[in-house]
Amino acid sequence: MSAEATNPEAHAEMRPELRRRGRTRLDLRRLGRAALLGPASRDRLPDAIGHVAEAHRAHHPDADLSILRRAYLLAETSHRGQMRKSGEPYITHPLAVTLILAQLGAETTTLTASLLHDTVEDTDVTLDQVRAEFGDEVCFIVDGVTKVEKIDYGAAAEPETFRKMLVATGNDVRVMSIKLADRLHNMRTLGVMRPEKQARIAKVTRDVLIPLAERLGVQALKTELEDLVFAILHPEEYEQTRALIAAHAGDADPLPAIADSVRAVLRDAGIAAEVQVRPRHFVSVHRISRTRGELRGSDFGRILVLVAENADCYGVLGELHTCFTPVVSEFKDFIAAPKFNLYQSLHTAVAVPEGYVAEVIVRTRQMHRVAEAGVVALGNPYTTGTRPEAPDSDEERVDPTRPGWLSRLLDWQQSAPDPDTFWSVLRAELAQDREITVFREDGDATAAISLPAGASCIDAAYAQYGEAAHGCIGARVNGRLTSLSSPLSDGDTVQLLLAHDASSGPAADWLEHARTPAARIAIGSWLAAHPDGAGPATAAPRAPLSVTGLRGGGGNAVADLPDAHVRLAGCCTPVPPDAVAGFVVRGGAVTVHRIHCPAVAQMRSVGRTSVAVHWRATADCRVTLLAESFGRPHLLADLTEAIARQGVEVVSATVEPPVEQRVRHSYTLQLPDATGLPALMRAMRDVPGVYDVSRA
Repeated sequence: MSAEATNPEAHAEMRPELRRRGRTRLDLRRLGRAALLGPASRDRLPDAIGHVAEAHRAHHPDADLSILRRAYLLAETSHRGQMRKSGEPYITHPLAVTLILAQLGAETTTLTASLLHDTVEDTDVTLDQVRAEFGDEVCFIVDGVTKVEKIDYGAAAEPETFRKMLVATGNDVRVMSIKLADRLHNMRTLGVMRPEKQARIAKVTRDVLIPLAERLGVQALKTELEDLVFAILHPEEYEQTRALIAAHAGDADPLPAIADSVRAVLRDAGIAAEVQVRPRHFVSVHRISRTRGELRGSDFGRILVLVAENADCYGVLGELHTCFTPVVSEFKDFIAAPKFNLYQSLHTAVAVPEGYVAEVIVRTRQMHRVAEAGVVALGNPYTTGTRPEAPDSDEERVDPTRPGWLSRLLDWQQSAPDPDTFWSVLRAELAQDREITVFREDGDATAAISLPAGASCIDAAYAQYGEAAHGCIGARVNGRLTSLSSPLSDGDTVQLLLAHDASSGPAADWLEHARTPAARIAIGSWLAAHPDGAGPATAAPRAPLSVTGLRGGGGNAVADLPDAHVRLAGCCTPVPPDAVAGFVVRGGAVTVHRIHCPAVAQMRSVGRTSVAVHWRATADCRVTLLAESFGRPHLLADLTEAIARQGVEVVSATVEPPVEQRVRHSYTLQLPDATGLPALMRAMRDVPGVYDVSRA
């Protein structure tokens, strides 16, 4: 894996608040000496993993440490002689990764696999040896981490990178837990790398791993990774934030006094609670400084209240809002409506007599553990007897701790038609910050459907019925008949109405209201397979689109018919290398259509014989594109500029009158090279307000 190493003190300087929290830090020099001295005797725990055992026992008092001893001995022996770039023995890296996971509360199997996570890739140890010594479960995880390490992180590989990461994560979330801890240790020790390599690793961490840490709820890793990336990619802003925090450290901090007031209020109310002051991390301070301007003392941290039971959370909330002045706009209930990543807490803010406003988070201790460690805190998902598949199996095993968003992504990622579609839909899914739960009409809790916020009845239909939802004709939400485009709210009850006609299908405007990847891909696939359309009529049909056809020339299309005049059809505007067919029309001319154009089926249905057509070697071509967008000022100018930047000539353009704040543009374009068409369409889609670009 080429773990990066450097100055072990660099991160401690970067994160002074971590020292205040009292987190355990590795003494790499001591561990290095312990590793060089060789393994301990077989009857005691090696000194080098004493700190791991201590952290593990804090969460799992009855854990059997013998398997950790055996895993350490194998890892230390197999890595002996290997050194990190800092000069430390390589064994210090798996030890550090394992300590991070032990502090988060990972169970013994995860820690065992973490100690061994580099052995199969970097040493002579084989998966068969790992299986024979530690069992199928550890072998499965080690194999998963090894496969993730081989993923190409290049810019061109982004879509496929995320696809592989999702599959590895979905098969066992513990694989990604180890990968995240591995990256955190490498980021902590990145200083000896060249600046350009530091930036490359930081960008991958920002674009790939931090979003997944957020989705898996591992906030303790996510926030530290954010700070480390911030320091590398934005050094000036980082230094400004660091100076801001340092200046605050010399001032009187109002938060401890506010925390004392909260303790007194809860003590008088008879509520047993632990009250802490939680300093903000660097990126959090930077964000609020940009939104609030000049910061006050209470902006540099938050009050955390930990209680035993869910009901106590609301009791604390009532006391706070009674004894202090609440800031109503800051109240959020993530206990009744948990976040997509398992996070639960009550968030509020109160004003105190001294004039400060303090943010307060209230949660149970179990909620706190999950908030910090996410899926890592859920333990071994296979303790009920589910056995892992063999590491060389291509079948997916279902992880019972898998969050709903991950299940949805895994359900559709195999059916994504191309990398661009996968990537664009994935980014939209990752941008969602909360989920809603709706229920089928029977009201059975087991019939709940998890959807991203903003989802419509269309999304619920495809989540419940799959491709059978093509025949959906309406819905009842909370007993009232409504359109399929209606957005759903958390807790709604939905009854979906399906047509009896098996040939019915979705309307094109369903795509405007579908939010989930499964719905968008299923609708798009059906529409592509039925270009003549068979779905229900739209509620407000648009006026016919006036598209400028290419009447006068055949471009670089040649018909296998002597002296025939060739022209490209205006209905589908074929370009190289489209599969095409030609038909003789009045006057002896040959009109060329794309092979899937509805006109081709119509011609053949009336007995017209097609003429073979091929493309000349020249690359230039004409094509008509349709851009659909939300109406806004200067949209036409921005689209035209985006087209011009691609070196494309606009032959003609047509703009329809707006319909429900939506505008449809038609452009006939002369391209110097047909291979540039996908890049041109992507550039047009990137114009703000444009939500779809397609061939006419």
